[in-house]
Amino acid sequence: MTQELPYHIPALLPESLRALDLHPGGIYVDATYGGGGHSSAILEQLDASAGGHLYAFDQDMDAIARAPQGDARLTMVYSNFRFITNWMRFHEVDAVDGVLADLGVSSHHFDDAERGFSFRADGPLDMRMNRSARETAADILATRSAEELTRIWKLYGEFDQAARLARAVVKAREEGRPMTRISDLLALVGPMTDPRREKKELAQVFQGLRIEVNRELDALRELLEGALRVLKPGGRLAVITYHSLEDRLVKNFIKTGNFDGTVEKDFFGRSNAPMKPLSGKPIVPTAEEVERNPRARSAKLRVGIKN
Repeated sequence: MTQELPYHIPALLPESLRALDLHPGGIYVDATYGGGGHSSAILEQLDASAGGHLYAFDQDMDAIARAPQGDARLTMVYSNFRFITNWMRFHEVDAVDGVLADLGVSSHHFDDAERGFSFRADGPLDMRMNRSARETAADILATRSAEELTRIWKLYGEFDQAARLARAVVKAREEGRPMTRISDLLALVGPMTDPRREKKELAQVFQGLRIEVNRELDALRELLEGALRVLKPGGRLAVITYHSLEDRLVKNFIKTGNFDGTVEKDFFGRSNAPMKPLSGKPIVPTAEEVERNPRARSAKLRVGIKN
């Protein structure tokens, strides 16, 4: 009998809960419900009679369908987290005590070959977090120019052979060999990878495509700005990132209130930053956690407190 794989193992769980400084009557947002690990742990510390409530976002109906029913402390929001401000207004929430976002792709997505997120098994080149979204990874490979594909793999995947791979995709298209399945892309990119770094380089290629399909960095920028608007003074923003592009945006925003890291000062030379970091360095998993959950090895948690 095949053992069912866990839907998702939450990274940095105790650290995230401490970072939010939870109290029973608080109002919180889990911007990335996923498998519900973080949300479940937050709910354990909330008291409905004291006004405690959690709003949990996810744009994947598979995740929404797994959420518990009938919990008065929980409201599920089927939406991209970039719309956090609109949804809090819709639910007539003036301010929240904390916002948590775990930006990692769910273990379920990686393990389900039909979703197309992983190079470890064949399946369609999909990669959509929201399956009702229009554009898949295959669509991008079928329509983007060599210059656009190069930008995707260089900027979002940091793949050294970005231009070479982009040209190869366009050439395959012109020869009537479309990239529609994972195996199609692997056959093309395989010879371009260094055997000593093959898994890392394949992950970079897939990461670049996934970020473009889901407009992940644009959505993150909007989440951070929206979270700042909905947090009350003293409220906390906790974000777990998994690669340098995300981490740089989060670090800069928490430190300066903008995405390029420019410190703006008032007439007296005091910083105008709307938040302050809880600590100068990110919180990272322990060796024990990485052993239990290898997918957490690149996780970094940064925490900001609204002024």
